Amino acid sequence: MAQATEIVKIATRAKEESELFAKALAEVKRVIVGQDLLLDRLMIGMLTQGHLLLEGVPGLAKTLAVKTLASVLQARFSRVQFTPDLLPADIVGTRIYNQKTGDFSVTKGPIFANLVLADEINRAPAKVQSALLEAMQERQVTIGTETFQLPEPFLVLATQNPIETEGTYPLPEAQVDRFMMKVLVTYPTRDEEMEILNRHGSGEPPEAKAVLRPRDVLEARATAREIYVDDKVKRYIVDLVFATREPESVGLSIRSLIEYGASPRASLWLTAAAKAQAFLAGRGFATPDDVRSVVHDVLRHRVLLTYEAEAEGKTADDLIGEIVTRVKVP
Repeated sequence: MAQATEIVKIATRAKEESELFAKALAEVKRVIVGQDLLLDRLMIGMLTQGHLLLEGVPGLAKTLAVKTLASVLQARFSRVQFTPDLLPADIVGTRIYNQKTGDFSVTKGPIFANLVLADEINRAPAKVQSALLEAMQERQVTIGTETFQLPEPFLVLATQNPIETEGTYPLPEAQVDRFMMKVLVTYPTRDEEMEILNRHGSGEPPEAKAVLRPRDVLEARATAREIYVDDKVKRYIVDLVFATREPESVGLSIRSLIEYGASPRASLWLTAAAKAQAFLAGRGFATPDDVRSVVHDVLRHRVLLTYEAEAEGKTADDLIGEIVTRVKVP
C-alpha cells in the first residue's frame, strides 16, 4: 500500500514536470521538421545524463537539433569540429605561461558547456577522442595539476558520418561504451522534406523560444531517477543483456555471430532510459514496453559482431531484434 502511494506521488510529479518537457519539445519542433526519434532520444539523454552518439549522413539537422535544444533550455552550447590535426588541449583547455607575472593560468576549453557537440568525432585520432573520456565519465577535467568540475547539466552529443571512411579513425571501444545510446538518424519523408522547404527555404527561419532552465532539467532528473521499476522488469532487462552474451540461453544459434556481448553498463542505461520514457509519458512506473522502445539504441553499439556476421550481412540491430523476439516479456 505504501509503495502504491509513493508511485502515485512520483507519477503526479512526473506528469507536472513532463509537461514542461513537452513544451520544450514543441518549441524544438518549430525549427526541426520530423526526426521524432532523434528529438525523443535527446530528451532522454537530458533526463539521464546519458551521452549520445548520433550517426547519419550530413544534412539531416543533427547539429541544428542540438543547437536548438540548447536555446530552448537556456543552456550554454559549445561545438567542436573534430579534425585530424586537433589536439586534446583544443577540447579540455590548457595552461598558459604569463611572462610578466611568471605564473601559469588555466584557459578552459569548449568542453566547459552544458551541451557539447563533438561534430564528426571519428575524424580525430584516438588521443583526442580519449580526451573526452574523463569528462564523459567523471564529469570533470584535469588540466595540469588542477581538476575542474563541469557544469550541470552536462551532455556530450557526438556525430559521425557512416559512409565516409577516408580520413577517419574508429572510436576506441572504451569510449563507445560510454555513450548511453547510438542513435541512427535517417532521411526525412517526402512530406517532411516539403515542410523543410516551406519553413527554411525562403524568408526568416523559425526560432525556438526558451521555455526551460538548467535547474528545471536537474529537478526533472531527480524525479526520473525515482520512477519505479518492478523486479520483473529488471529481470527482463537483465535477460535481454545476458542474451547478447549467451544467446543459446534463449534458444538462439547466433553465438558464432557475436564477438562480445553488452557490458553491465547496458543494463544500467536500459533501466535509466526506461525510467525516462515513463517520465516523459507522465507515469510513475516503467513497463517492458518502455524497455523495448529503447533497447536497440542502447545495445547496438555494445554488441560487437564477428567476421562471420559481417560476411553474412548481419547487423547488430538484426541480432538484437532476434533476441527481443525470443526473450520472454513479463
